[in-house]
Amino acid sequence: MTGKFRPGRGYSQEDWDEVSDNPELTDEELAEMRPFAEVFPELAESIRRSRGRPPKPDAKLAVTLRLDPETVERFKAQGPDWRARMGAVLKRAAGG
Repeated sequence: MTGKFRPGRGYSQEDWDEVSDNPELTDEELAEMRPFAEVFPELAESIRRSRGRPPKPDAKLAVTLRLDPETVERFKAQGPDWRARMGAVLKRAAGG
């Protein structure tokens, strides 16, 4: 490990001393390394599945929509939650 111990970085002098004699990896060792998901595919998949909160049954759909700047400004001018108001207007217009 290169460098010197510096306090306040989340580890103690004892931690530093414990690992400070580890040799640097060679270019050959670095070239032989493989991605975590390749070495531990099941564990990587379980981590991927467990990310984030569970989906809500009534989750909204994220879409990209191009609108006239004037329309967006009118909704924004009405105050916070302009996206929710816009969604309500669209819902009523669609018959919902």
